[in-house]
Amino acid sequence: MKFDTPATANPIDRGRVVGIAHDRIEGAAKVTGTAPYAYERHDAAPNAAYGWIVGSAIGKGRIAAMDLRAAEAAPGVLGIVTHQNAGPLGKGDMNTAHLLGGPAIEHYDQAVALVIADTLENARDAARLLRIDYAPEQGRFDLAAERDKAAVPRAGFGGSADTSAGDFDSAFAQAAVKIDQSYTTPDQSHAMMEPHATIAAWNGDRLTLWTSNQMVAWGVSDMAKTLKIPKEKIRLVTPYVGGGFGGKLFLRADALLAALGARAVGRPVKVALARPQIPNNTTHRSATIQRIRIGADKDGVIDAIAHEVWSGDLPGGSPETAAQQTRLLYRGDHRRTAHRLATLDLPEANAMRAPGEAVGMLALEVAMDELAEACGVDPVELRIRNDVQYDPEALPQRPFSSRKFVECLRQGAARFGWDKRQPEPGRRREGRWLLGMGMAAAFRNNLVVASGARVGVDAQGHVTVETDMTDIGTGSYTIIGQTAAEMLGVPLEAVTVRLGDSRFPVSSGSGGQFGGNSSTAGVYAACVALRAKLAEKAGFPADEVTFDDGLLRMGNQSQALGALAGPDGLWAEDKIEFGDLTKRYAQATFGAHFCEVAVDMDTAEVRIRRMGGAFAAGRILNPKSARSQVIGAMTMGAGAALMEELHVDTRFGFFVNHDMAEYLVPVHADIPDQDVLFVEELDDKSSPMKAKGVGELGICGAGAAIANAIYNATGIRLRDYPLTIDKLIAQAEGSALA
Repeated sequence: MKFDTPATANPIDRGRVVGIAHDRIEGAAKVTGTAPYAYERHDAAPNAAYGWIVGSAIGKGRIAAMDLRAAEAAPGVLGIVTHQNAGPLGKGDMNTAHLLGGPAIEHYDQAVALVIADTLENARDAARLLRIDYAPEQGRFDLAAERDKAAVPRAGFGGSADTSAGDFDSAFAQAAVKIDQSYTTPDQSHAMMEPHATIAAWNGDRLTLWTSNQMVAWGVSDMAKTLKIPKEKIRLVTPYVGGGFGGKLFLRADALLAALGARAVGRPVKVALARPQIPNNTTHRSATIQRIRIGADKDGVIDAIAHEVWSGDLPGGSPETAAQQTRLLYRGDHRRTAHRLATLDLPEANAMRAPGEAVGMLALEVAMDELAEACGVDPVELRIRNDVQYDPEALPQRPFSSRKFVECLRQGAARFGWDKRQPEPGRRREGRWLLGMGMAAAFRNNLVVASGARVGVDAQGHVTVETDMTDIGTGSYTIIGQTAAEMLGVPLEAVTVRLGDSRFPVSSGSGGQFGGNSSTAGVYAACVALRAKLAEKAGFPADEVTFDDGLLRMGNQSQALGALAGPDGLWAEDKIEFGDLTKRYAQATFGAHFCEVAVDMDTAEVRIRRMGGAFAAGRILNPKSARSQVIGAMTMGAGAALMEELHVDTRFGFFVNHDMAEYLVPVHADIPDQDVLFVEELDDKSSPMKAKGVGELGICGAGAAIANAIYNATGIRLRDYPLTIDKLIAQAEGSALA
């Protein structure tokens, strides 16, 4: 099915199943422990051996020598895989560094060996007996030190590195009010609950991987290129993923080394990364340095805006495209955005939790708060004055497919009680606590990706959906089930959803906030094809029938779906392919974050009292699961604002705080009150579902709202994330904290 014209009325509009709050259909299996994750597939590989990954002890250089003899002689050891015996290996398109290092070392903790044994303990203990001599080389580990050497990166997923419109320099020089500030964000780790894990088994020359991966088709393709075998000989199975956040978009060392280990010892091998290995061995979000300049008139109306970003990655890597939202969010005839990429020898930087906008909004929305203060304009009103209904960089003009940003601002402010905010910082006190309110816009591009599915109905009228789409904790099972139920006129209980298997049709996968909308649109397309087959069997015109209560109806005639399917069942397969609507219309999701904080006058401790937000993301397919996604994203925003930071040892090139004891993430107790409002919206140019992605919108801007609330409470403007106690104390003089 080609989606190249705006959606018209269709069965999804009935809203009998789609748009209704439903419990997660796989929820009971997850909370009772009966949903098997990758490392737990004992049914598929009951005799699996255990692999333990050994990572490089240097950040850059070469392996000079390896002595495996003591490890090979250790109890229970079945084999050891290194670059010396792994055979010729390629590299997947999505990987920046090689997943098995040696003799060259590209980053600290790059996998250099897999020790395979009969038990996990034996594998781990033997791994400690490996003797590896290195020849270290001088590495580049400090973004600030390499900033001046940063280069223009190639165009990538976020588009061109640079954009411009008008004459920014002249307009900024002439502006009545100017903001020119720099902001920094640190390296961050995904810190998902389930570690990277894989069980691999060979059957002749065919490989099966039970793994934790967000993008099944990408995983198959990159494994084939790495092992240099046809992708038709690889099956990847990942029905349950315990969190990914972008860290599992791509093939990782656990999958490759499990496959190499299983081939080496002739039996299945299971590999899981230990928690301390994840930050350095896998991927992370790069630190950024961001400069924002805004020129406006005395009423806060923007005429000139520029956003420049510096980030770092390994050779061949990609930038953190933190200026993406600045290209679309606010008005201004004179504009400039620029990304620069420094070559660093730190572990691979890549997509994480709304790449680009998540950290870009941390800077932009604080700059907007500074502009509001400089102009004496309320921060909500300032954003309303700078709303724009078209892409401000595009010529000829490209309107938004839908944009309810102003509605989010107004409804969110009213719901939060924004009118009670004191504009002057440090005015509200409660005992020893300084209280403050802050707000920020929410913005995330709406991406669409081709997605396929297969849908069938059996003789009992039960519907089954198969697609390689993954559920990373976001509710894919449920909204896909709701889509099929709505399209075929059956209750949700009459639908079985099967996900995460490369034998199923290729879907969008889970990433970039595109999964929910695109994958359900693919199911929609398959259901349209199945409806046509059922109508044909009934002898009815496909465009004149309705599907209700397990029946196909036309006028006063009806036939049961099960009877039409017959004893062999009836199946149909199709995919959604998107035309040029994304070129003709700018597509994005919008929102407004609000936050109230309390700051201890004696200790500078920050406590979030409440967070609220209003969001517009097209049709909300399941309000219950969508709300859960948004409050989870808001929580991640709180982590980015207050505590999350990978500390780089710039001498040796590794992240020091690489476990959950020292890498801090927020929990429920950190945010006792969260409120979410979805503004009613249908976007007929996004997909036949008239929906948009929502999973990452909630993180974009949340941290900036916290930063702005801290300023309102204390009068201290912090521009270096995370906003920790030491930074507040360092600037306390002359503030309400003094």
